[in-house]
Amino acid sequence: MANRIDSKFKELKDRNKKAMITFITSGYPDVETTKEVVIEMEKAGADLIELGIPYSDPVADGPVIQMASATALKNGLKIKDIMKLVKDIRKKVEIPIVYMGYFGCVFKYGIEKFITEAKEAGVDGMIIPDLPLEERENVTAIGDKYEFYIIPLVAPTSEERISKIVDGAKGFIYCVSTNGVTGVRNALNSNIEAYADIVSKASQTPKCVGFGISTPDMAKELKEYFDGVIIGSAVMKIVEEDISKEEKFHKINDFISKINKVL
Repeated sequence: MANRIDSKFKELKDRNKKAMITFITSGYPDVETTKEVVIEMEKAGADLIELGIPYSDPVADGPVIQMASATALKNGLKIKDIMKLVKDIRKKVEIPIVYMGYFGCVFKYGIEKFITEAKEAGVDGMIIPDLPLEERENVTAIGDKYEFYIIPLVAPTSEERISKIVDGAKGFIYCVSTNGVTGVRNALNSNIEAYADIVSKASQTPKCVGFGISTPDMAKELKEYFDGVIIGSAVMKIVEEDISKEEKFHKINDFISKINKVL
């Protein structure tokens, strides 16, 4: 069976549409809310969901996601709880789901055990921001056994380094819009076109851009150069608002729908 990520990008290409990828930290503010928000995001038009795995040292995350991770860990969230969460989500949600998490938690859990359980739960791949290039071959080889994609993350660095990172990429390539950590921004990398061109020359795999995208105007500008946009902190800011669940779901639906219209 084809990986859901490949099927989704083919479907989007046939429709001449760009991917809308949204992020939520697992277990924040609690597991039930995570499940409900994911279901709501698919209804609103998200094409792919990133589920963040809380970690004690989230080097690539900005303050919004760091806070959410810390809260989930303080509440006792474990990897096995996230696996069960995905199984429950899969009863209602059909779009691709990928984990976003750090190598430490995968390594500690056991790489093959983690990947097999994730695949069985209904996860299609994983972004590991701190996965060293020298470790990646081993992790990718295990992922390939289970049709579980290890999705590369690239930043605006040298052409040579980008080429190495995206070599053999599957699913999609996560292109960081600017160097630094995640978080809502008012402006993006001014050399975004040149950066997108370097990634495109190095790989035919769909490229999606994230880190700092927070408005429909930003998404509209970036869709010219990428196959999808990734929105995390802007969604998480709504999730953490002190309002009722119904209000949260309405705001998330409205926000995602507005972004989706420009893609």
